[in-house]
Amino acid sequence: MINKLDRLERNIGYCFKDPDLLILALSHRSLGGRNNERLEFLGDSVLNFIAAEALFQRFPQAREGQLSRLRARLVKGVTLAELAKGFELGEYLRLGSGELKSGGFRRESILADATEAIIGAIYLESGLEAARERVLYWLREHIATLTLVDNNKDPKTRLQEYLQSRQCELPRYEVTESSGEAHCRTFRVECHVSPLSQPTFGVGNSRRLAEQVAAQKALIDLGVEKADE
Repeated sequence: MINKLDRLERNIGYCFKDPDLLILALSHRSLGGRNNERLEFLGDSVLNFIAAEALFQRFPQAREGQLSRLRARLVKGVTLAELAKGFELGEYLRLGSGELKSGGFRRESILADATEAIIGAIYLESGLEAARERVLYWLREHIATLTLVDNNKDPKTRLQEYLQSRQCELPRYEVTESSGEAHCRTFRVECHVSPLSQPTFGVGNSRRLAEQVAAQKALIDLGVEKADE
């Protein structure tokens, strides 16, 4: 098991001095005995602090309610599960027989919880600075798409609604490049909108995220939103 974890450590960008700590972070409660629930609890708190700090610095004019909503979007289970899938975390989870049979290694809630447990394990072993560096790196593209403008909607939705309100054609997204190994792919996506003479582009570790980045740039080029507001 320990040798097999080398690949996972490369995927997350952190090498544990104590491999047993990573094994514990991957151990679901269905396995019985020691499991990752305590690490998950710790990681959840660390993640929320790091996200709050990053948003506080990025949006100096934001009100408390706006920051809370942005943080909720940033640390929600879907986002964490997306990170976990990029790490191929499901291959390394330690599950009880029942969860194995029911496909627990694909369940988003289990993947998200394990991601939080890994954050807790990094914090426990190397402290806040190491945890902050990894979390901000993992979430860098998600953070880049956040804005204070209608922060309950993502950039693709905002762009579509803007174009519809002006009877323009809907945006067209095109993958122009994909690279990297299967577990760590990078996508480059162009966003074509009729009011702009040139397409915008986005890069991300999933097609969906690259599309969001491209849509955000289109909103900026259209003058609808400002960069780094």
